[in-house]
Amino acid sequence: MIDVVSFSSVGCKDCRDKTKLGIEFTMAFQPIVDISNKTIFGYEALVRGPNNEGAFSILSQVNDSNRYRFDQAIRVKAIDLAKKLNLQGMLSINFLPNAVYKPETCIRATLEAAAEMDFPTDRIMFEVTEGEKVIDNDHLRNIFKEYKKHRFTTAIDDFGAGYAGLNLLADWQPDIIKLDMSLTRNVNSDNVRRALVFGIISICKQLNIKVIAEGIETKEECLTLADEGVTLFQGYFFARPGFEMLPTIPDEIWLLVKNRRAKVNR
Repeated sequence: MIDVVSFSSVGCKDCRDKTKLGIEFTMAFQPIVDISNKTIFGYEALVRGPNNEGAFSILSQVNDSNRYRFDQAIRVKAIDLAKKLNLQGMLSINFLPNAVYKPETCIRATLEAAAEMDFPTDRIMFEVTEGEKVIDNDHLRNIFKEYKKHRFTTAIDDFGAGYAGLNLLADWQPDIIKLDMSLTRNVNSDNVRRALVFGIISICKQLNIKVIAEGIETKEECLTLADEGVTLFQGYFFARPGFEMLPTIPDEIWLLVKNRRAKVNR
């Protein structure tokens, strides 16, 4: 592992210089909806190639030598595009927990970009994926402690699909968890998945953690979780990611869920 002290902090202008990074990329945006009031809670920024290539084609180019700079660049790019597209609500950005940095230095470019674009930090959510094994849990806790200091929202992505699971909740309580699609798929008809998901939802209610259900593809999946108190959803049932654009929710989708009152997940 490269010593973090060897890195100089990267400013937001430096992050926009793709020649230094050596990776061309842009973003697609997928809405996160709130069915309790039929609004868009926010959008997740998803890495894409310049010609809408999938995330894997970009992430496969990330290695120890460019991980730090790439992690910084995706934050700045997401904020730039969000401002350009007049994104309202929350901007959700994935970050690499094993990128080599100190929290107080890696956050500098994000703060600079947010200030330059006049994008409030309390409308930025950072997601750490549970699917990437975190090398140093204490370091991760320090990162989120620093993020909370600057009013960023914190989230665990792909919850239930990766390495840490409930251990992350025991050691550190984020603002939000995003239930992985491996758990939400067919939750309406799969008794085992339903029991597991309902248990996680119950724990989150007690810990005052919001739940976003990812990977929702059917009305039945949505309404089953809504009956258990989930109000925030993301998935193809509502909208696919839009390449450098902000998709809207079709009126017919709102009509499908409008008569089902969801309990508020506190």
